Amino acid sequence: MAIYTKEEARQILEKALSYSTADTCEINLGGSESGNIRYARNTVSTSGHRSNQNLSVQSSFGKKSGSASIDEFDDESLRKVVQRAEELAKISPENPEFMEPLGPQSYDDAITYSEATAKITPEYRAMVANSSIEPAAANDVTAAGFLNDSAGFSAMMNSKGLFAYNKSTDISFTVTMRSNDGTGSGWVSRDFNDVNKFDAAEASKVAIDKALMSREAKAIEPGKYTVILEPAASIGLLGNMGGALNARTADEGRSFMSKEGGGTKLGQKIVDERVNIWSDPLHPDVPTATWNGAGQALKKMSWIENGVVKNLAYDRFWAKEKGVEAVPGPSNFIMEGGTASLEDLIKDTKKGILVTRLWYIRGVDPQTLLFTGLTRDGTFYIENGKIKHPVKNFRFNESPIIMLNNLETLGQQVRIDGNLIPYMKVRDFTFTSLSDAV
Repeated sequence: MAIYTKEEARQILEKALSYSTADTCEINLGGSESGNIRYARNTVSTSGHRSNQNLSVQSSFGKKSGSASIDEFDDESLRKVVQRAEELAKISPENPEFMEPLGPQSYDDAITYSEATAKITPEYRAMVANSSIEPAAANDVTAAGFLNDSAGFSAMMNSKGLFAYNKSTDISFTVTMRSNDGTGSGWVSRDFNDVNKFDAAEASKVAIDKALMSREAKAIEPGKYTVILEPAASIGLLGNMGGALNARTADEGRSFMSKEGGGTKLGQKIVDERVNIWSDPLHPDVPTATWNGAGQALKKMSWIENGVVKNLAYDRFWAKEKGVEAVPGPSNFIMEGGTASLEDLIKDTKKGILVTRLWYIRGVDPQTLLFTGLTRDGTFYIENGKIKHPVKNFRFNESPIIMLNNLETLGQQVRIDGNLIPYMKVRDFTFTSLSDAV
């Protein structure tokens, strides 16, 4: 087994640290047990189990650092990996932004571990695949999906007295359904810490229905449209916006958060006042570890409140340069939603487009946060509160800042990729051209 208890991890780290002769030393230890099943053309193609463990050492003499890693933890191996890191540190150039490791920290107890997820069996994985394959075949649809479940831990110790430990579980599932005439495609994604929240049959039905509904899509003219964005469509744009909430890139004039003439947009209103975005490692629906890779404690943090930028992330070096407290970046992304369901948003739309998913998103202009990409796996024209017909996929050019200033309605939150994102209805979303890809 590659998963160690808190005390087992502490003993290994203490033993490794005892071999250090460097000015400072930081050691990270992690391990995981994971299983998966993959299927395509309505047939299971692969399944497997992985067991991994790793220990990495960063040793520093002054501002010179070296790193080495190993996956064997006997005494001699631990001594050698520490020695190797020190050898590399001595011949490395100085890092002008070097920061000494943190001292002891206080962390909240994480809620990231589910025993049920840790005990998933090969039989369960086969049942999940069957929950996609059988209904797909019955509906003249071909399924291609992947399920991965994992249980793991991470631990950190340094020569300044810091020790951190976290144990977590995760299950992720994606499936693409293609109609057998080759004209329709549906897709769905699900991820949870607790497998008891996962319904494979429900998820597969969503993708099958999208595949059947999207057959024989019609071309309509590109332009500006009112859109209903499912969370899988908006998360890519919102995630890129979250990355821009960084103090250093803003201070250096390299991001949308840079203010003309110098400084940052901290405290400025940048989007609709209904937009509230925060991170919270203890949120019951999207929990994360309560510490990050630098050993900093993670707490609930507001990033945008009533449309106003409330905080920017400061790494430890940049915080020191600016004489402020360090602010760790978000470990998850939670956007406040409303009560409207997807069906409610569709019923309330006179004319618009429902977008299941955006992909191949690429940056165009970091100063305006303009991005381009394509719709995929189910794009539909809405008229008088009903889905009228599928439409061909579009290329879009859009900024999440413009998108959140054109907000019409916020719907219910949905977990996507470890984040909570609401359905959104947005006006004047810009589609620039058509794509023939299904």
